[in-house]
Amino acid sequence: MATGATVGAWALVLSLWGAAVGSRNLTAQIGKPLVLNCKGAPKKPPQQLEWKLAPLLCPQNTGRTEAWKVLSPQGGPWDSVARVLPNGSLLLPAIGIQDEGTFRCRAMSQNGKETKSSYQVRVYQIPGKPEIVDPASKLTAGVPNKVGTCVSEGGYPAGTLSWHLDGKPLIPDGKGVSVKEETRRHPETGLFTLQSELMVTPALGGAPHPTFSCSFSPGLPRRRALHTAPIQLSVWASCPFPAPEPVPLEEVQLVVKPESGAVALGGTVTLTCEAPTQPPPQIHWIKDGTPLPLPPSAVLLLSEVGPQDEGTYSCVATHRSHGSQESQAVSISIIETVEEGSTAGEELDKVREADRPQHAWKAPENQEEEEEERAELNQSEEPEAAESNAGGP
Repeated sequence: MATGATVGAWALVLSLWGAAVGSRNLTAQIGKPLVLNCKGAPKKPPQQLEWKLAPLLCPQNTGRTEAWKVLSPQGGPWDSVARVLPNGSLLLPAIGIQDEGTFRCRAMSQNGKETKSSYQVRVYQIPGKPEIVDPASKLTAGVPNKVGTCVSEGGYPAGTLSWHLDGKPLIPDGKGVSVKEETRRHPETGLFTLQSELMVTPALGGAPHPTFSCSFSPGLPRRRALHTAPIQLSVWASCPFPAPEPVPLEEVQLVVKPESGAVALGGTVTLTCEAPTQPPPQIHWIKDGTPLPLPPSAVLLLSEVGPQDEGTYSCVATHRSHGSQESQAVSISIIETVEEGSTAGEELDKVREADRPQHAWKAPENQEEEEEERAELNQSEEPEAAESNAGGP
C-alpha cells in the first residue's frame, strides 16, 4: 500500500511536470522537484537503462568532477542529488543551478529495442518585488537630479530592470536621462541582485508632478514584469546663485589731451576714460553734472571746439560685477590766439570792437546835447582847415 502511495505521489509530480514527457526543452524553478521520463524503458524492474548529465556550466562550477555523470537503477555518483524511480524515470528532489544541462536516458526494452531520450533543462528563480530605495524628495528643473535606486534581489537568471515615467518607458539618452546599473551574484546561492540608479534633468516649464516607477523583467520563464510602487515627485524651479558681492573698480582715470584742457577756438580735445578691469566696463560721459546722450565709449572726441564745448567733464565706468565708479572732473576752456606782429592791447581792442553792435550811435535825448556835439565837431574842423590853408601857395 505504501508502495502504491509512493508511486501515486510520483505520478502526481510527473503530471505537474508533464511537459517533461516527450519534451526536449524544460524550465524548472530552483528548489522544486523535477521528474524526467525515460522513454522506452520497461514499466517495472528489472530495466536496462542509464541516465547521463552533461552540465551546462563548467564542472568546477557545478561541484562535479566529471563532464558526464551516470546513474543507473543500481545507484551511482548522483545518489546525493537524484535517483531513478521504479518506472525508470529520473527524480531530482530539489533542482538547483548546478543541475542545468542536458539529461539523456538510454533504455533497452525486453525485446532488445534501444530508445534514447534527451532533455535540455534550465532553471529559474523569480525574485521578490523590486523596490525604489533612497527616493528623492523633490526635483529641481534644469539640473541633473537623482530620482532613486531600483533594487531587485534573488533572481535567476539575472533579468533586467527598466524605468517608466508616467507609465511610459523611460529610455536613457545620456543627456536628460541616464541610468547607472550594477549586477552582483551571491557567491553561495548563485542568485543575482540588480541595481539601477536613475538620473533625470527636468525641463524648465515641464510637468510639475512626474510619476516614476521601475519594473523587473525575468529572463526565464516568460512572465509578466514585476513593478515597484510608483513615486510622484514635485519639480521646483532652479534658484539663481546668490549674486557676488560687488568688487570696487580700480581707480578710474580720465586723461585729457591737451593736458591743460585749454584749446584754441576750433581746435580738438580728446578725453580718454581708463578703467583697468576685465571684461571692459561700459563708459558713459557727464558734462557739468548732466549725462551726455552718447553711446558707451571709452573715448570722447571734441572737434572744432567752440564756446558750447566749454565746461567740466567726467566719465562713469560701470561693470556688472564691480559696480560703478566716476572719475575726477576736468575742465575744458578756450584760449584766444595772438596774431604775429600785433600787440596784446591791439588784439584786445579787436575783440572788443568785434563784440560791439554795428549800430552803436544813439540819438541825443535833448536839443542841448545835440548843440554841444555840433560845437565839438566845428572846433575839430577849424584847426584842420587852418593847417590846410597854411600849406597853400
